[in-house]
Amino acid sequence: MIKLTVNGKTHQLDVPADMPLLWVIRDRLGLTGTKFGCGAAQCGACTVHLDGEAIRSCVVPASLADGRQVVTIEGLDADLAVPLQQAWTEFDVPQCGYCQSGQIMSAAVLLKHNTKPTDKDIDEAMTGNVCRCGTYQRIRSAIHLAAELKRSGAMKLTLPS
Repeated sequence: MIKLTVNGKTHQLDVPADMPLLWVIRDRLGLTGTKFGCGAAQCGACTVHLDGEAIRSCVVPASLADGRQVVTIEGLDADLAVPLQQAWTEFDVPQCGYCQSGQIMSAAVLLKHNTKPTDKDIDEAMTGNVCRCGTYQRIRSAIHLAAELKRSGAMKLTLPS
């Protein structure tokens, strides 16, 4: 038995200790916002937070999360989710959208620790999050905007034309 707290709700799960956390989240808990991409921690589509840090859930055994706090895209705090969603929309970041939950989860950890990130900070924090559509410049711009929204407490910021 493994005890996981996912998005604030505690679950007792009878799963193999070596079952990847990703499959526990998706298949056992039905939270499908976290995506399977590569299965080798190389693409970032499966990024979730474990005790507040971004991890690749496709390679983390469920036993490592036993008794710890897991947050998925569905449970991301509004103070991080809202500015990120607004910024993502403002810059038309998603194209296919497949990688976006992982991108947002990585960006959320960055903004939690750094409210005024530089391009270098963003690039380092987002390393390992692959976007096959190549929207990296828009992702960087959106993270800068989300940081500004978070700092100002604004729910919506209009960009100059």
